[in-house]
Amino acid sequence: MGRAVDACGSLLFERRFAKGRIGSGEEAVLEALLRELGIGKGWVVDIAACDGVTNSNSLALYTAGWPGLALEGDPKSFELLARVHRRSPDVRLARLWVTPENVVQILRAYSVPEDFAVLSLDIDGYDHFVLGALLDEFRPAVICAEINEIFPPPIKFTVRYDPNYAWAEDHFFGQSLSKLHELAQAHGYSIAELYYNNAFLVRAGSTNRAALSPETAYATGYLERPDRKERFPWNGDFEEIYSLDTEGKIAFIESFFAKYSGQFELSR
Repeated sequence: MGRAVDACGSLLFERRFAKGRIGSGEEAVLEALLRELGIGKGWVVDIAACDGVTNSNSLALYTAGWPGLALEGDPKSFELLARVHRRSPDVRLARLWVTPENVVQILRAYSVPEDFAVLSLDIDGYDHFVLGALLDEFRPAVICAEINEIFPPPIKFTVRYDPNYAWAEDHFFGQSLSKLHELAQAHGYSIAELYYNNAFLVRAGSTNRAALSPETAYATGYLERPDRKERFPWNGDFEEIYSLDTEGKIAFIESFFAKYSGQFELSR
């Protein structure tokens, strides 16, 4: 069976380690949202938990005693994950590759509450379909979902689910912010904040902060950040897209991913 490959287990670990340097900021966003929601403790589910430390949005919560489930399919990463949580009795671990077909079954098998506190999702693949399947049955209070930041609104892009998919360590992975927003709206969620390439979703109306449109979130959370190019230098081959109209953006993407024709969804 194929699988999505998380960044921790890839040959591009050093390239994508930029997310690790952003991690403290993500923790602050998550802490603020939990405080606004009045959640002092609750279940944390980390899908593609990597080594438990690098790029982790769950480590601080697990360390503070929050219970949860951490899932990782890569054997080497899982070995490190197990070491990190060897003294965390309330954190359950499973060496599994998560797909849209098994995600609900896995969470139920580990007795995850339907209304759990935090979901962290970062599998560098068909994230869109894993999240959709999960939200059909579960209602996390806060979702931290990685996006593929190269796609500006209103572009709706996602890799299609294919059980034989494996990340080729290029730009072809995940979903755009607008595609995630479409899924969020369909399940009663809104964008609370975008922090570079991680979107934070909450149940619509659950906080006093105004819901963000994909356009506003993308501009303030990624595009207009002064250090964007420094943190994401490998995205330079996509800079041209910002000078194009929507139809031009779609044509650019179709050409750029010509070798993946038929393996992705793309619309405006």
